[in-house]
Amino acid sequence: MRDDNWDIVIKGGTLLTMSAKMEIIEDSIVGIKDGLIVAVGQNGDRGFTNLKTKDTIDASDCIVMPGLVNTHTHLPMVCFRGMADDLPLMEWLTNNIFPAEALFVNKKMVYEGATLAMAEMILSGTTTFCDGYFFEDTITEAVSAAGMRAVVSQGFADFATPDNPRLEKMLAAARRFVTRWQSHAPMITPAYFCHSPYTCSPETLVNVKEAAREAGILYLLHLLENKDEIDTILNRYGNTPVQHLLNLGIFDDQTVAVHCNWLTSDDMDVFASLGVRVSHNPESSMKLAAGVAPVPEMMKRGIKVGLGTDGCASNNDLDMFREMDTAAKIHKVTSLDPTVMSAQTVLKMATTGGARVLGLDKFIGSIETGKKADIILVDINQPHLTPLYNCYSQLVYAARGADVKTSIINGKIVMKDRQLFTIDLSAAMENVRGIAANIIAGK
Repeated sequence: MRDDNWDIVIKGGTLLTMSAKMEIIEDSIVGIKDGLIVAVGQNGDRGFTNLKTKDTIDASDCIVMPGLVNTHTHLPMVCFRGMADDLPLMEWLTNNIFPAEALFVNKKMVYEGATLAMAEMILSGTTTFCDGYFFEDTITEAVSAAGMRAVVSQGFADFATPDNPRLEKMLAAARRFVTRWQSHAPMITPAYFCHSPYTCSPETLVNVKEAAREAGILYLLHLLENKDEIDTILNRYGNTPVQHLLNLGIFDDQTVAVHCNWLTSDDMDVFASLGVRVSHNPESSMKLAAGVAPVPEMMKRGIKVGLGTDGCASNNDLDMFREMDTAAKIHKVTSLDPTVMSAQTVLKMATTGGARVLGLDKFIGSIETGKKADIILVDINQPHLTPLYNCYSQLVYAARGADVKTSIINGKIVMKDRQLFTIDLSAAMENVRGIAANIIAGK
């Protein structure tokens, strides 16, 4: 006999399950108990009467769908939002971002920046994200307080970082980080992040990958974000970036490569054969004029591709709805083919696709019984969402993060009617304003 004593019931609205069959259910009902989805169906179906529930959410005039999955960001960089815009990637990075991080990144900045970033994400429908930065222990504490789901990646580079000025101690500290948080999966999943092939020596790349394999965790790195990286690695090591990493044994199905704007056909064959996953960040790459990843070709080869925003210093927001719109359109115009990257395809990238890239697809990415209850409600009673012919098209081409009305993560309501329950938004904004004032003053 089914247990109808649910914690939350969502009634009404149009449900996009994003399951393998891509069912769309009108006047839907979703039951949630103990953080799990326990029932999915149509309101009024036999068996969905006389329900006992602690909380009922009216989804009338809403699309009910899985929470969005942001596969790549750097949360604390909200503190650098708008600080160094309209610059080429390497000038932006080496002359502005790295120096600012060396001066101003500390535990307080990281915690407050992460908190504001998570408020922005919850308010715009993201329920799961993958972060890579410094002081990841501190970020993970902020994640735990906010109630979000996250893959949290300790960063590595071959220079003294703000959280570990002694290079030789980085890996030991990272192992302690993994030991502390590994048991919290799938709510919090630790990982390792090597910044890039040009900031990490072969020794660092290999040692961190070996440590990731030992711990059974994801290994992430920026790869081929801009074209200059090809010449840099060729001159330094005599190989292309992908061949260089292949020779080092970095690639496997637990490797996530971020950006990949300059992958060749041969590179994509390597990824497909070894199961390398990709995080696509089109808005950041457009703003930095870094390039356009060949995502349609990757997907034809069966490469797992998810969508990410990158950090707010290069995007400059964390709105995955805007990212979906960009992802769809940029590939249409570069290929001169309006049929590529359909709205349905892009919405999959932002939900089930992102979950697969982060290794969380058994738990999230679709609304099905037995999965974790990470669910958002999008208010479609809006001028820019009227009329409605196709839910997928409306969400990708017309919706905004501000249209998200309610967010549920792990069966907990973290935002309802645009009100955050786990983050004090006014305090979060004021704290980051204070950090920015210090940056401006050079303190």
